[in-house]
Amino acid sequence: MNKKTDNSGDSFRKVSSYYDGTYYRHAVADAPAPSLHTRRLAKRFVRPGMNVLDVACGLGEFLVAANQCGARVFGIDISQTAIDICKQRMPAGEFHTGVAEELPFPDNTMDLVFCLGSLEHFLEQKQALEEMLRVARPEAIFIILVPNADFLTRKLGLFKGTDQVNVKEDVKTLEKWQELFDSAGLQVTECWKDLHVLSYDWIYMHGWKKAPLRLLQAMCLVIWPLRWQYQIYFMCKRKAG
Repeated sequence: MNKKTDNSGDSFRKVSSYYDGTYYRHAVADAPAPSLHTRRLAKRFVRPGMNVLDVACGLGEFLVAANQCGARVFGIDISQTAIDICKQRMPAGEFHTGVAEELPFPDNTMDLVFCLGSLEHFLEQKQALEEMLRVARPEAIFIILVPNADFLTRKLGLFKGTDQVNVKEDVKTLEKWQELFDSAGLQVTECWKDLHVLSYDWIYMHGWKKAPLRLLQAMCLVIWPLRWQYQIYFMCKRKAG
């Protein structure tokens, strides 16, 4: 198991404090059911009896959907608040408070490893990916969702990043993400757009006055090429040899 370097301890504690004290400050155990987008993602990849790990699982939305598909679910998050809620939502699952750079799971145990919208916030991205490989079985599939530095709205200066940008947010181009995956021992097998914005909840998130603009953004993502997308799914497998 990889270990965090001693001089990174304060940084990890800073990130943990942010997620517990700010990001999940108002989180509750009776979180909404998984979205249609999340359920579809789970149904595409999850089969009954699989061991499914979500790294930086948050409140467990994806793992709830995976559990509904018959999987055994495992999760880790830097936020104790988030993990406490996961344990309440899925008592049969295995959940740990900790960092992706030091996963508390045995070697060769996971059939599917997910990391959805979180890798850009990790302090040691390559180390985290190597840990995911360590706990995965040789034939495991990895599904990683990351933001794109070439997102057209970002390049036009209309988007500055998420609320976590002041804590840690390292956004790369698609080419740089692929280079990172390759350096960690992962081979990209497929990429596709993240179109979770095509939902009533997302479009009306900030009220009806802003809904037309958000609808326009959602429709743009449908027609824009992959290189202009906000977030991209990468499906990976272990590199041969």
